[in-house]
Amino acid sequence: HPESSATRNNPHFTRELRLRMKDVQRAIGDASKDSELPRNADDKIKAMEQTLAKGKQIEDECAASVKKLRAMLQSTEEQLRVHKKQTLFLTQLTAKTLPKGLHCLPLRLTTDYYSLNSSEQQFHNQDRLEDPELYHYALFSDNVLAAAVVVNSTITHAKHPTKHVFHIVTDRLNYAAMRMWFLVNPPGKATIQVQNIEEFTWLNASYSPVLKQLSSQSMIDYYFRTHRASSDSNLKLRNPKYLSILNHLRFYLPEIFPKLHKVLFLDDDIVVQKDLTALWSLDLKGNVNGAVETCGESFHRFDRYLNFSNPLISRNFDARACGWAFGM
Repeated sequence: HPESSATRNNPHFTRELRLRMKDVQRAIGDASKDSELPRNADDKIKAMEQTLAKGKQIEDECAASVKKLRAMLQSTEEQLRVHKKQTLFLTQLTAKTLPKGLHCLPLRLTTDYYSLNSSEQQFHNQDRLEDPELYHYALFSDNVLAAAVVVNSTITHAKHPTKHVFHIVTDRLNYAAMRMWFLVNPPGKATIQVQNIEEFTWLNASYSPVLKQLSSQSMIDYYFRTHRASSDSNLKLRNPKYLSILNHLRFYLPEIFPKLHKVLFLDDDIVVQKDLTALWSLDLKGNVNGAVETCGESFHRFDRYLNFSNPLISRNFDARACGWAFGM
């Protein structure tokens, strides 16, 4: 008992138990029969029994406390999991929610756009759109304000704004609003082009495996069937925006801009903080793409995506190589 886990950290009980043991040992001594025991032997043994009973009670109380603490820990972990999921959901909701005053902005812009005559709906400097000597940016977005932030922040830090050309592609719903915004708020001397993705008639399911997959029933069910939401740990990955071909259009830059040699793709969630023209003189060493490295210690490295237990993969790929995080 002095070494039991329940009583080890109870010095008062340990001291009492050792004292009782010494009393019993002295009382029993070398006696070999009852007649040789002193008169107080029974009292010493009863005191020892009481102390042992107290020790058992301490152990029982500790076991109950451990059980209670485990239940509390399990409950706390479950609450933490629920709160994390709620936090993730609210974070995603906040990121995608417009302030109340801006809810009708696309509608107002669309209405204003269609009130213009055809000549007023045109952008200036459209002769620069295919000039390979200029700095061309591709921006695929259905968010008017986000696109405006990217364009304006880029031009603000550009050394030669007149040499910058922005090619914006949006969907049919936001096409008029996007054009109207940049007609009313032109980015200085830079050139703007706004296109409707539906104008790309060549981009169909028979040409694009990505588009074919995005339009499949299984993919639609994954993003829109609510009864599966509880089984997904990352709500971000269930955002229906990933069904939009705008998020995959970057793979078709050569088809969209066949006459341009270099195009800088910008996501619509960035703010440019310096002049980017040096990127056009960057030597890609024969590579088709140049991308920002986001690997860090282990994030986005090949071993997170590929099965290197497969000999074919292990022979042809470097497990520590950095994968291209294309913005999804």
